[in-house]
Amino acid sequence: MSSQTFIKTLSANDVGTTGGHMGGILVPKGDGELLAFLPKLDPSVLNPCAWIDCKTPEGDILRLRFVYYNNRLHAPKGTRNEYRITYLTKFLRDAGAKEGDTFEITKDNDADHYSIRVITREMAEQALDDDDGPVRIKLATGWRRVH
Repeated sequence: MSSQTFIKTLSANDVGTTGGHMGGILVPKGDGELLAFLPKLDPSVLNPCAWIDCKTPEGDILRLRFVYYNNRLHAPKGTRNEYRITYLTKFLRDAGAKEGDTFEITKDNDADHYSIRVITREMAEQALDDDDGPVRIKLATGWRRVH
């Protein structure tokens, strides 16, 4: 069984500590590999979306919304042109997610759902401390694929 995994370092806005209205986790338009991993959305439709079932570490199934806010392409005064994964607020709060923690989403090629989890900064540091391999340097923030 083959799977793909993507991770995103959570920002203060992602976890709701900036005081602003959280519109979900941003998915970069330029990341073709990540966009291919998520359901295909039709840009000719105003704000197309797809509901994705995601299994939590506790075994619960959450329905997250993958949406392309694209009114900039459809309305004369539209301003939005961005992909987001929404309906994550409660999950992130329940997981105790903080800025600097990591959101992980995985999908087995033959599965009908994704798996999600939060990896706290402390968990990640402990895993590095337990690893006798080479020293790892974190170079990127935002989304990246785990190989």
